[in-house]
Amino acid sequence: MSDMSLDQVTENYYDVLKEIGNIGAGNAMTALSQMLQCKVDMKVPQVRLLEFAEVGDMMGGEEQIMVGVFLGVEGDITGSMMFMVEEESARHLIQKITMGMLPAGGEFEEMGLSAMKEVGNIITGAYLNSLSTLTNLKIFPTPPALTVDMAGAILSVPAIQFGIFGDKILLIQSQFYDEIQLDGYFILIPDLESYAKILTALGLPVV
Repeated sequence: MSDMSLDQVTENYYDVLKEIGNIGAGNAMTALSQMLQCKVDMKVPQVRLLEFAEVGDMMGGEEQIMVGVFLGVEGDITGSMMFMVEEESARHLIQKITMGMLPAGGEFEEMGLSAMKEVGNIITGAYLNSLSTLTNLKIFPTPPALTVDMAGAILSVPAIQFGIFGDKILLIQSQFYDEIQLDGYFILIPDLESYAKILTALGLPVV
């Protein structure tokens, strides 16, 4: 265990992580369809292992305004996770959920932020459930915290935590469609010990 680095784990078991991403995204799409009460289509998720510095660029630059839902992971594995969506996509989702009751522009109102928190809860829950089902591990999310800020500022929160383990991160980009395309970014950050537990639960050798 002491010789294991995050780079080794994620490179060796990329396919496993990809499968978790695919199943999680499929579950998230189903949950989102039910919440919005309309058909939601999805492109095949893009799963990437990136340097932290590259993540902001993927989202349209570090100054791109994003809505981020951040929560901790507890139970058999520990760590944190984040769901991020562009500001315009967030406004579209809020409009759909509240059936157009909130104004389209201006500051996010409390009701809108609450709706976005619920979206984040449902989507992150779908990913955690897929991971839990595949590994048979008990995994629980902590209550979510929501923030609206530049991508670079939002990403600095997990970056500080993640910096202990290395400078790479597993990013799952999911594109959802109803009337418009929504780009959602899901970031899972298990601690190093939890990576080993996930691999062991899947019957894979730990490096």
